[in-house]
Amino acid sequence: MTKAKTEPPFTEPVPVLGKRLLGLGRDASYAAARTGVIPTIKIGRKLRGLSRVLEDRLSRDPGQTA
Repeated sequence: MTKAKTEPPFTEPVPVLGKRLLGLGRDASYAAARTGVIPTIKIGRKLRGLSRVLEDRLSRDPGQTA
């Protein structure tokens, strides 16, 4: 039996995403979302962080331009 690689969800609550990938607290995560460091989408009244977009940004070479 093989273990399937678990992929991250498409969206996560902003504080959860900020903590997991950037080590930020709740308020700092929302501040990062306001400034665009954490990419977000609004679903109803909820602000959700785009996990895969942020992971892709973090995995790129800092010298590389998009």
